[in-house]
Amino acid sequence: MLSEKVILKLNQIDLLLGSKQLLQKVSLDLCAEEILTIIGPNGAGKTTLLRVAMGLQQPTSGDIFLRPDLRIGYLPQKLNIDPTFPLTVRRFLAMANQKDPALAVGVVEALEEVGVSYVIDSPLQRLSGGEFQRVLLARAIIRRHELFVLDEPLQGVDAHGQLELYQLISRIRERYQCAILMVSHDLHLVMASTDRVLCLNRHVCCSGSPEAVTNDPAFQELFSPQTIGHLAIYSHDKTHVHKDCAVDRETGDVR
Repeated sequence: MLSEKVILKLNQIDLLLGSKQLLQKVSLDLCAEEILTIIGPNGAGKTTLLRVAMGLQQPTSGDIFLRPDLRIGYLPQKLNIDPTFPLTVRRFLAMANQKDPALAVGVVEALEEVGVSYVIDSPLQRLSGGEFQRVLLARAIIRRHELFVLDEPLQGVDAHGQLELYQLISRIRERYQCAILMVSHDLHLVMASTDRVLCLNRHVCCSGSPEAVTNDPAFQELFSPQTIGHLAIYSHDKTHVHKDCAVDRETGDVR
């Protein structure tokens, strides 16, 4: 029986394109207010898995459950905007709260939340990588999404801004009580910024708490010793469980 705390569940997902197997027997579940990060090498199927989870790509086989009426905000790896298109941040964000203004957060409030209120009248094309990612987060805040799906949220962000963005993502989760499904290559930051990790290489190599995954032989085989040696040690309070997500304190698996 599926727990009412689970808002997204994938069960035994296969995806074949021609003779190429993109995903093989992939299962995951995500609870309300939880951060789940998908890691893995290039070509592992991480972005494909996000697209399947959101219904943007149909799997060859397997089952997908999304809680009915779940409000999902998607931040893709890249969003290409015509450099000649006259679109300011204010106009871009105003389009996000047209469906239900009573539900939406204000544009100014959302930009203040993500720390870039000063760009409100700037053209989107002139934003730095970090500013643009924050504007996309503001757009998700405006719509009061219950699930944020983030595909490489640090694309185009310099080293100084990476930690700040991960901290911001954690604050958004706490303030708006949303869940976050995220893909990232930044292992040294991921391990200190997530509740659970799923290591993907077309199939699930291992999953669980950051501590459990970094000690798993499958993870250690997938990533170089140099990479693992530079990971920040994740110090997780094993007594802390989000109210809508019961997690095994040793493995990080959802119960």
